[in-house]
Amino acid sequence: MKILLVEDDPSTVEFLSAILMAHRYAVDIATDGQTGFDLASLWTYDLILLDVELPKLDGVTLCHRLRSQGNNTPILILTAKGSNTDMVAGLDAGADDYVAKPCEPSQLLARIRALLRRGSDIPTTVLTWGELCLDPVSAKVTYRNQNVALRSKEYNLLELFLRHPQRVFSRSAILDHLWSADDFPTENAVTNLIKDLRRRLASAGMSENLIETLYGLGYRLRMSPNGQLEAGRKEQVHEGEPGDGAVEPVRDKREEQEIVGKEDGLFEQLAERFRSSLDQRLALLESAITTPQAGELPRSQRQQAREEAHRLAGSLGIYGYTKASELARAIEHLLLGEAALGEPQSTRLAQLLTDLKQAIVKPIQSASSPTPESLPASNLPAPAPLVLVISEDDALAEALHQEAMNWSLRVETVPDWSVAQQQLLPETPTVILLELRAAVPDEAGLDLLRALKQQFPTVPVAALAEQDNLVNRIAASRLGSTRYLTKSTSPNQIFKQVVQLLPQPTALQARVLLVDDDRMMHSIVTKLLQPWGLQVTCLSEPEQFWDVLIKTDPDLLLLDVEMPTFNGIELCRVVRQDAQYGNLPILIVTAYSDMEYMQQVFEAGADDLITKPIVGPELVTRVISRIERWRHLTPSELRLDP
Repeated sequence: MKILLVEDDPSTVEFLSAILMAHRYAVDIATDGQTGFDLASLWTYDLILLDVELPKLDGVTLCHRLRSQGNNTPILILTAKGSNTDMVAGLDAGADDYVAKPCEPSQLLARIRALLRRGSDIPTTVLTWGELCLDPVSAKVTYRNQNVALRSKEYNLLELFLRHPQRVFSRSAILDHLWSADDFPTENAVTNLIKDLRRRLASAGMSENLIETLYGLGYRLRMSPNGQLEAGRKEQVHEGEPGDGAVEPVRDKREEQEIVGKEDGLFEQLAERFRSSLDQRLALLESAITTPQAGELPRSQRQQAREEAHRLAGSLGIYGYTKASELARAIEHLLLGEAALGEPQSTRLAQLLTDLKQAIVKPIQSASSPTPESLPASNLPAPAPLVLVISEDDALAEALHQEAMNWSLRVETVPDWSVAQQQLLPETPTVILLELRAAVPDEAGLDLLRALKQQFPTVPVAALAEQDNLVNRIAASRLGSTRYLTKSTSPNQIFKQVVQLLPQPTALQARVLLVDDDRMMHSIVTKLLQPWGLQVTCLSEPEQFWDVLIKTDPDLLLLDVEMPTFNGIELCRVVRQDAQYGNLPILIVTAYSDMEYMQQVFEAGADDLITKPIVGPELVTRVISRIERWRHLTPSELRLDP
């Protein structure tokens, strides 16, 4: 299904679009009300997700105009303006639902599903074609009561045909329904998608071809085996769901854990990017409300500040900064109206801004997650190793998923690498299993193996081939594969080999001291380094650096540059002046990469420089190589020159 998202805040757009696409929705984005109105008038959408405060045309007016034109697309208003008056205005304009930010993603998705079912002419039915069933509520497809694993686009294509059994869809019409306006696929993409769906259903045991090709026209659902052209509609009762009295069927434990894991990983990546943008956004807000005229704020600056405060209130709430969101909303309300600000209002505005800055210092945490203050960073539990399986063999993937639980491993399965890159993998894999499908590996398979080794130089890649012969083994070995296995190998034997490839925690037994005032970096670095046997001690207050250095006696230092009191370059110089620690490996972590700045870092005595955002494999490789080099130095090499 296709959703039009009308939102002007980039952070909120990134978060919502990623969450929606992860749940099989195609998303078009408009960053102002006029563009949103034009798109909604030109194209057919299943739902419109709409903010209120928008440039050019506000959300309430947009909603009213669409309804006056006879546009009945379900509209959900999602906004930071949550007063009763605002809600009444939105609903009176024709919106079907009104949600105030911050809103939990699970609740938002439940409301979207409820509106989509309400707007459909078959809201609570399971779509059937012979023994093939698609449940729109649980997004599950079964054939003869057995689950059929489909990719997102394949599922959406099947649902499109089952919902409109008598309609002929041209390739361009299918493109409009399944791809967003930002994508530029050719009509060949539709042809390939049709073939992929047919092949998936055939591999599930379905001998009938449910999609009929009408040459020169497009595609249509075939007449079902029972002689009916229309897809059947089997009534299905679901038990309770927030928002409309019904909930999704309960998934099995493994499936639920996989979904939660993917969403948690996605949230962490989006949250980190959001945090990195906050300093710049707050600087813009502070600049806008700072004026040389005592007691006055020019109208243009006031409008700019109010709009930025409104956007911050929404995005801060979405990313879990509830207190900061409330402060941003208070700033927005203080800037409403046209009357000049007196001294009390100006003083209050400055105080709110100071409180807002303090409120965003705390890292983003879910209510159930332990905070860095409650758990020492060096004692955080390391996650189970992640095995990434790149294979189109659904039966193999399912067998590996089941066997992985016996080995305390996690498995993430993708049909090909392009899909993995689009889905935002939750983390860097510990081991990669790559299926080489052809009897003699083709160039595409070998190119992928080469690309994986380049992107993940420290991650073992095991080739899983159709046949066992010397030519295949040499080809895979030349490109850096760590193991060569055949598909006839049992899942148990595969994981015996995988376990041998896992990093041994006791192999290095090294200590790393991270000095960074960003506590989120503590969690990120710890999760990256702990699986490699590295004990990470995290320090937020640089003024305590020397005492912690002596106490922990680390094998390597990771120093952030931008810190209060003492910056990373100053700490680096202090270490280089000491007789005992003068040769300790030091890696500087910074967001700056210009040549002049890098020269200052190396002149201070740093061994290496890592730029933010951190790339996991790069950090692990550089840290381990520096420690190994340090440990192989002779006593004379460790001694400082007098």
